[in-house]
Amino acid sequence: MRVLAKAVTDIARKDVARTDSVQKAASRLEPGQAVELSGWVHRIRELGGVSFIMLRDRSGLVQLVLEEKTDLTLESVITVQGLAALNDKAPGGAEVRVQNLRVLSRAEPDLPFPVNGDVTKIGLDVILDNRPLSLRNPRIRSIFRVQSTIIEAFAEYLRKENFTEIKTSKLIGSGTEGGTGLFEVDYFDKKVYLAQSPQFYKQTMIASGLERVFEIAPAYRAEKHDTPRHLNEYVSLDVEMAFISSEADLIELEKHLLAHIFEALARTNAEDLALWNATVPDPDSVFKAPTIAHDEGLELARSEASRGGSTAGVSSKSGGGQSFFEISPEVERLLCAWAGREKGIELVFVNQFPRRHRPFYTYPSSATHTMSFDALFRGLEITTGGRRQEQYQALLDVLPRFGLKAEDLKDYLMVFKYGCPPHGGFAIGCERLTQKVLGLTNVKEASLFPRDRRRVSP
Repeated sequence: MRVLAKAVTDIARKDVARTDSVQKAASRLEPGQAVELSGWVHRIRELGGVSFIMLRDRSGLVQLVLEEKTDLTLESVITVQGLAALNDKAPGGAEVRVQNLRVLSRAEPDLPFPVNGDVTKIGLDVILDNRPLSLRNPRIRSIFRVQSTIIEAFAEYLRKENFTEIKTSKLIGSGTEGGTGLFEVDYFDKKVYLAQSPQFYKQTMIASGLERVFEIAPAYRAEKHDTPRHLNEYVSLDVEMAFISSEADLIELEKHLLAHIFEALARTNAEDLALWNATVPDPDSVFKAPTIAHDEGLELARSEASRGGSTAGVSSKSGGGQSFFEISPEVERLLCAWAGREKGIELVFVNQFPRRHRPFYTYPSSATHTMSFDALFRGLEITTGGRRQEQYQALLDVLPRFGLKAEDLKDYLMVFKYGCPPHGGFAIGCERLTQKVLGLTNVKEASLFPRDRRRVSP
């Protein structure tokens, strides 16, 4: 491309406003001010021999005016120098009259899909197959700004409450839940597994005396799901806390965490939320979220389904002379809809799960139920947690009921053999929370590079 001949000399002097944000350039520059900007060519429109170029960077868009036709290609990376001018029709109310333009990296013209187009009209497989390119779309990229705030606010609140951040190994010798659903990995001359969670390590750090720990890290589930709510690799926001009495202490902690996250999103990501027509709950409303016992929740869901003229998804079956029910995706949806109508927020904590539905280490509240809970938000489970059993002999006694052997869990059991305080924790699925905040159709949209049964690239 021919560089414009009329390059003003003050571009190279100290009075040039060099900025790392085109949004700042569009909103803060004074008319006639010299400016230098860099970014990607988002859109080109030619009118009467004049080229109007939308320049994009991580902050947004600014309009460039070039007094000639251009042979630039979309997505080329350029640097421009010019003078700021007011224009009510331009993004931010300002534009840059280009005096000098340099192509840093020219893009090939055969884009597999229009990066500047409407992503709702592009299939999810196309978006994910071309992930390095689709992430350039401002709306798609906004998902991960929202996710970044979620992660930052999660850690910020816990640090304020004297939690210590830890980083644990994702290669484990065996699973604390019996080894099911684990990815096997060749590790020199032995087999190891990708960790489903940092459960063992979190509890080890509680017993070490840290008392309050958290981790933000990937977790792996070798489950053959192919649904809009499942990933085989996801980011887990894990918490563990000592000296609790029951799962009620953990539910209270999670309410404060979610309120802090929602407040941070409203303050920091208003423009990103607007791109998805999304809202976050008022932080004060989080504390109005109800806690419902598992069995009560099932009955409530059946009642809600009957109101709508259907009990689809609220399943029951008989076993051992006793009727029992499952918390299905439809039950999650019904309970959140009820909470939204009755409590003003689609957030429900379901506790007191039956022992058969929880791992062996879950602390019992009775012979049949446990001090455990799930958090359901906008129709989807985003959290599982509860108090853990800290008594060594009690753990030994319960293992046979779950088909487990002490010799296979010796490292885990050592944590409790030499004294461990009462404790518990939970994990929030980062992608699921992001999905529900923005109203995304599929959780894979909230993963930078999602992994499922079919996808291991890019």
